[in-house]
Amino acid sequence: MEKKEKLIIIGIIILQTIIYIICGINKSYIHMDEAYSLGLASYDKVEIQDNVDFYNTWHSSTYYEDYLSVQEDEIGKYSQVYENQKNDVHPPLYYLILRFAMGFTKGHYSKWSGIAVNIVIFAFITIFAYLILQELLKDEKNVKQKSLLLAFISSITMASLTNVLYIRMYALAQLNILITTFLHIKLLKCGKLDTKLLIAIGLSALMGSLTHYYYLFYLAPLYVIFAIMYVKQKEWKKLGLYTSAMLVAAVISLLIFPYSIQHMFFGYRGQGAMSKLSNISQFISSISQYLLKINYFGFNNILFVILIAIAILLICCKGKHNKSKVALIIAIPTIIYFILVAISSPWIELRYIMPICSIIFILIMFKLYSLLKISFKEKTANTIIIVTLGVMMIAPAIFKIEPEVMFSDKKEIVSKLSNELNVPTIYMFNSQNNRFLDDILLFAKLDQSYIAKDIECTTENIKNIIQGKDISNGVVVFVNEGQENDELLNTIKDATGLKSAKYLKRLNACDVYFVQ
Repeated sequence: MEKKEKLIIIGIIILQTIIYIICGINKSYIHMDEAYSLGLASYDKVEIQDNVDFYNTWHSSTYYEDYLSVQEDEIGKYSQVYENQKNDVHPPLYYLILRFAMGFTKGHYSKWSGIAVNIVIFAFITIFAYLILQELLKDEKNVKQKSLLLAFISSITMASLTNVLYIRMYALAQLNILITTFLHIKLLKCGKLDTKLLIAIGLSALMGSLTHYYYLFYLAPLYVIFAIMYVKQKEWKKLGLYTSAMLVAAVISLLIFPYSIQHMFFGYRGQGAMSKLSNISQFISSISQYLLKINYFGFNNILFVILIAIAILLICCKGKHNKSKVALIIAIPTIIYFILVAISSPWIELRYIMPICSIIFILIMFKLYSLLKISFKEKTANTIIIVTLGVMMIAPAIFKIEPEVMFSDKKEIVSKLSNELNVPTIYMFNSQNNRFLDDILLFAKLDQSYIAKDIECTTENIKNIIQGKDISNGVVVFVNEGQENDELLNTIKDATGLKSAKYLKRLNACDVYFVQ
């Protein structure tokens, strides 16, 4: 790279980092899976609820915060991370990185440990997006400027901002996919196989498989494409060396984390995915819903306008559009990944397709620009692309879109319960609808809380719970699904002598009331 090019890339990374930090400052809550990330990286077991003293006992904030943070005496200890992942459903690489980062905020919860890891990862994501775009646009004028612009915009879509703020492994999975893609583009172009390139491909496959199993949905079709290509060209040596690199990566991955086999084929997630793969009736619905997700977050709600424009341009071009071999080897595994995830994912969630959001963005914008270049003069095509990107950037303000896990609507309740309503808190907990980790962040901010598991809500039981507690300023009550809220609240008022119950907020998995 030239010095000027490096300076521009550094400038872009600094600018996107500033945007990420601003969004991070405004992140007000965490999803239960983010709590799992922090707990799996720091705690001595998968579930805090497995503690024998968890239910039906009063706890302070530090009891819950311990699950969300690395303690002083735990610094440098990583074995429990591996053990937790063995007992959970994901490979361990991301959690090891997260635990290292959490060491910088030891002793207390901080959202910044996870966000900082993702900010660093996204610096590399932007670089590899730029390198891939350069390969796609190599025959264009001002290829570096165009590639830099598209790489930057791809890094600040709502999908990218969500990925940065989401304390999970999906940003690392996205980086793995981009690195794997770039290395395979290099492999496509090289005449003689480079040993260093094969080693790099093997390492990227190893890192990807140790980050998230869905990565294999992308790697497998990519491998098949190259294997078929080598067979057709009768390049048996290349096929053997390439396959050997993949096999070595697979063997090392299994030696490091042999529990992958159990997770993928015999764990509840793996079995659930397999059953959904055979359920064709869900196919169209799942694909449609994921397309809506990509439209809303990946293109800030203008994807369908772009797709309509591409369709019109294809008709007008009458088949004269250029076919890029590089674009093809990216598009096939991307489409297959999208389809497999849409069918097999346990829920329709943006997170499962976040690893390919930047690839989808790159492919769509490349296709649009290629067709515009055929239909219009270059200056006009450039203008249309810039206007499209401009509309994409202002669309969030028009459509009121924000990163999915910013949770700005919960900012007030977090502040209220942490400060003015930091009073004895009772969670009337129905264990048949257990999503406690959706609310653990609030309990990590409350001085006194009690998780009343499956307790019959009688006046006597409530009096026993609040015995010795100062409730002169009221009581906060959490109620999760499967219970009669009004009946519970009336009983609590009778037992406490308090007069009114005010509805405060619906959280991810429960309703919150203030009884005073």
